[in-house]
Amino acid sequence: MGIVVQKFGGTSVANAERLMNVARIVTDKYKEGNSMVVVVSAQGDTTDDLIDKAMEINPHPSKREMDMLLSTGEQISISLLAMAIEKLGFPVISLTGWQAGFLTNSAHSQARIRNVHKERIEKELDQRKIVIVAGFQGVNRYDDITTLGRGGSDTSAVALAAVLRADLCQIYTDVDGVYTADPRKVPNARKLKEITFDEMLELATLGAQVLNNRSVEMAKKYNVNLEVLSSLEKKPGTVVKEVAKVEKMLIKGVAKDCNVARISVMGVPDVPGVAYKIFASLSSKNIDIDIILQSIGRDNTKDISFTVSSSNKDAAMEVCEVFKDTMGAMDVLCDDNVAKVSVVGAGMQSHPGVAASMFGALAEANINIRMISTSEIKISVLIDKNKSDEAVRAIHDAFIH
Repeated sequence: MGIVVQKFGGTSVANAERLMNVARIVTDKYKEGNSMVVVVSAQGDTTDDLIDKAMEINPHPSKREMDMLLSTGEQISISLLAMAIEKLGFPVISLTGWQAGFLTNSAHSQARIRNVHKERIEKELDQRKIVIVAGFQGVNRYDDITTLGRGGSDTSAVALAAVLRADLCQIYTDVDGVYTADPRKVPNARKLKEITFDEMLELATLGAQVLNNRSVEMAKKYNVNLEVLSSLEKKPGTVVKEVAKVEKMLIKGVAKDCNVARISVMGVPDVPGVAYKIFASLSSKNIDIDIILQSIGRDNTKDISFTVSSSNKDAAMEVCEVFKDTMGAMDVLCDDNVAKVSVVGAGMQSHPGVAASMFGALAEANINIRMISTSEIKISVLIDKNKSDEAVRAIHDAFIH
């Protein structure tokens, strides 16, 4: 018997029936003698509904006030789940992120956890209470509420598992594990029994929405015993661990990300330090860059293209327009009708020919590649957005039979 951290996503707590289902999952584990810490997200579409409410009032609200608003979604979930557990006759207490000791930096809407003061949670666990914690939120050093960004509840759960040295961290979702592709789009996708932290991190970063990438990063750093499973079906999930048993699988997954925009700075002067100036300016605005492509210089100029998330495209365009005016580039173009499709697998380190098979599958499906990026365990391509589902199926069929 030990400490178990369980996290439930928005669909798992979407209504009264599902909340009671979650309450039973939690209390069943508690009855086994475990100390239970439960992290929950906002119910169903609550976060999106709150964003819509904000936009009705002010299309450009400050990030601080958005954090104040969005944090209420999780507070509704924790109190309702606590009530459900009370109804079943078990001792329980709900805590907001700041009551649970989450201290973050001040980057509103995408805050990073600096520390978790676990004393309050440990005090409640010592009294054999089930502790329900609001995911996705914390407080900065000025006592302002902060949120951790989309998928932040996963990160909250893993952080608690790390500081409490939990024996197990279970992430409950509406799917029953990690699949080789989205089973809703690829009917022959296979569920993985286990996957390495590195592979899961790549898949999460590349658009697989099962786990938040920051949570996987943290789980790897603190070697958290992590499992992804369904709150709706009683069946084993996928274990995420440092070393997975070698299955006869070259590729562990195919992921797509449609939240992408390609920005091209055309006719940049072909002199040393130009790329540094562009990317240093983007970095100073906290804009993450993914795939980068630089053309061969011509007429003493070159073109630099890169991808950013769709949410950062306007900010990136502003930076590049300023760069164009100061450095004398010819034009700045933005295309958000693109998607990134990727294959991930540690097996490709020792198997040449993965890129050829991937590109061959896309060629056969008559899908054009616009940009390519590779690492030791992944290959990503940028393609037309309207071809993304077709591309995932074609690549999946090429590798996973």
